[in-house]
Amino acid sequence: MKASKEFLYGNDIEWEEVGPGLKRQIHGFDDKIMLVKVHFEPGAVGQLHEHHHSQVTYVESGEFEMTIGDQVKTIKGGDSYYIPPHVMHGCVCTKAGVLIDVFSPHREDFMPSVKHS
Repeated sequence: MKASKEFLYGNDIEWEEVGPGLKRQIHGFDDKIMLVKVHFEPGAVGQLHEHHHSQVTYVESGEFEMTIGDQVKTIKGGDSYYIPPHVMHGCVCTKAGVLIDVFSPHREDFMPSVKHS
């Protein structure tokens, strides 16, 4: 698998629309790790799902009602969370914001969309 460039500039990375009020940028990655920036408009939904990846997310801005397993919490800018493999999770954006996701290993299903200038 090809890795990303060593230096990536946000203005050069295309945003991919992935749902109503929801877009993402794929930043650095190799076969072991991936960084993804996701922008949410108010009311946008990250549908409940699960995957085999470990995930750690930093809330850069905004406010979200986050579900991880059977827990539902309100999170906002400056907070973070961890999702173990195969645990159902999803969120609803209550105030526009950005999540910074780190996946290990990389999200194979995101790879076709990677376009760096």
